Amino acid sequence: MFNAAAAFSGFSVNDLEEAKTFYGEMLGIQVNDEGMGLELRFQNGHTVFIYEKEDHEPATFTVLNFPVDDINAAVDSLVEAGVVMKRYDNMPGDQDGRGIMRGKAAGMGPDIAWFEDPASNVLAVLEG
Repeated sequence: MFNAAAAFSGFSVNDLEEAKTFYGEMLGIQVNDEGMGLELRFQNGHTVFIYEKEDHEPATFTVLNFPVDDINAAVDSLVEAGVVMKRYDNMPGDQDGRGIMRGKAAGMGPDIAWFEDPASNVLAVLEG
């Protein structure tokens, strides 16, 4: 039924202008203002729709994953831009001083680090 649909994902924020600045200027993603929300457009052609919701509640899961070639450089760039890396107490592995869980060395998947957008939605950078 939906096999040929050009599906896309979306999530809410509490302030579209703040989201536009964060995703466009801080993260360097192409952001198109669609009137009722923001379209994030990625180089691979994928899009994500962000909409403002008055009673927004942050997602309790990772809403966007950004694969990177060098997780150390990515985390350093985020921190330099003022992003605080998120730390979890209940992960299967420890996070290092940068906030990176070193999954590759432990045989538990990619190296991954989490952070939040201004609406407290969880995002991640990961190196496979």
